Amino acid sequence: MKTWFISCFAFLGVVSLGFSQDIIITKKGEDIESKVLEVTETEVTYKKFDNQEGPSYTLRKSMIVMIRYENGTKDIFGSESDNSVAFYSDSQNQDLYVQGQMDAGKYYKGYKGAGTGTLIASLVSPIVGLVPAIATSSTQPKDENLDYPNSELMKKADYYNGYSKKAKKVKQGKVWTNWAIGFGVNLVAILILTSGD
Repeated sequence: MKTWFISCFAFLGVVSLGFSQDIIITKKGEDIESKVLEVTETEVTYKKFDNQEGPSYTLRKSMIVMIRYENGTKDIFGSESDNSVAFYSDSQNQDLYVQGQMDAGKYYKGYKGAGTGTLIASLVSPIVGLVPAIATSSTQPKDENLDYPNSELMKKADYYNGYSKKAKKVKQGKVWTNWAIGFGVNLVAILILTSGD
């Protein structure tokens, strides 16, 4: 029984480590897995998540769209209001792309069907759960499931590309998180069943 508890705590520790990083989203569309150390008026200092004993890095806040912290909170830098369509001009294509990514992170919830299907299949068997996880995470979300806040902005190619690219990343993250939950439940069940021997 003691071995079972140790195994469960070890598994939970490994799973929580897999989802306990800060994500810095840059204006280039890059997601940096990190541990944010300091946010000043002009800069963000961080360590790479997979090398926290290594060097510290610094990015100018002007290069960052958003930081999503491990506890679920977010810092958004340089965001405009949702009704600022008239603000954009053709020379601000990069801003439209970034705005699309920020809005997808905020509004896109169309992954629930894919996430739920993956979770249910993974609870039956993690191997079976791989089928919907791979299938749904590799496909672009359907336009009708994008939940975008402004149809006029979605008509602009750069905004649409930023929104749909970020929506796909959100969908992938949710699908694989649900697969990991199903895998974890199966692992705990196996540990419980084998600990009685």
